[in-house]
Amino acid sequence: MGTSGTTATNTTYREAMREALREAMRSDERVFLMGEDVGEYGGCFGVSLGLLEEFGPDRVRDTPLSESAFVGAGIGAALAGMRPVVEIMTVNFSLLALDQILNNAATLLHMSGGQLPVPLVIRMTTGAGRQLAAQHSHSLEGFYAHIPGIRVLAPATLEDARHMLAPALADPDPVVIFEHGTLYNASGEPAPPTAAVDLDHAAIRRPGTDVSLITYGGSLPKVLAAAQQLADEGIDAEVIDLRTLRPLDDATTAASVARTHRAVVVDEAWRTGSPAAEVSARIAEESFYDLDAPVERVCSAEVPIPYARQLEEAALPQTAGIVAAAHRAVG
Repeated sequence: MGTSGTTATNTTYREAMREALREAMRSDERVFLMGEDVGEYGGCFGVSLGLLEEFGPDRVRDTPLSESAFVGAGIGAALAGMRPVVEIMTVNFSLLALDQILNNAATLLHMSGGQLPVPLVIRMTTGAGRQLAAQHSHSLEGFYAHIPGIRVLAPATLEDARHMLAPALADPDPVVIFEHGTLYNASGEPAPPTAAVDLDHAAIRRPGTDVSLITYGGSLPKVLAAAQQLADEGIDAEVIDLRTLRPLDDATTAASVARTHRAVVVDEAWRTGSPAAEVSARIAEESFYDLDAPVERVCSAEVPIPYARQLEEAALPQTAGIVAAAHRAVG
């Protein structure tokens, strides 16, 4: 994909992320990438392939296998005026750096009275659907969306994969970007940007009048497929992509519910304490009198994610379950 944005060519989510990193590093010498296997190996999921050859080992830095250490180093670099992008291989490994993220990155601006911004971007792969079993299939976005002082992004489209990084790097607060592993091979012709990406607002991916399907990240393709199936059945579903999980865009969700009077929230996280629970609670608080039916939730089964493919598929939200929830809402 060309950097000019004037000609759309076929690309993948992975390549869009890579081009975003390349553009950021070319435009600002303070930007550098660090993490496990991001250099010669090109990243565990191939996002940084070729960047070491272009920018050299000072700006594409392989790190030891210590998430707490290299996230801490990223915080220090951000405090010193750099613009680090830290890659954590998968979300479960980020728990080893949770102290750095929660107690340092998220709090320093507040605790210093505004003197110590931490303009750090942390990227990590999230989600299931790839038979990586119970320890590598987590959807822990809700852990981070719970924390004041950070911004949490979940790009679900080629356009957001390509264009969310620049405003994230410009944010004075730490930004955590969750990249769903099933999206890396997603391909297509991304639409050219019409304006700078707005990290504060959700996106209406499909307008509709009968039911609001609200989701984010790796669940968006399943929700869009469900909306198409519902359309074939005569039900006009609106699809909302939250995009940013902290801060949540309540206004877009409320406006959608005001139009459709029904809501289904789809979230690959476990149901208990999930982002879906927060979104559902806010709809109940802010849009109760607009609802003609209870809010439906479609989440992962409350079990460690199984390895066996058929069990993994059964544990995760699927299109058929989303369609069924929409039917319950519509009645």
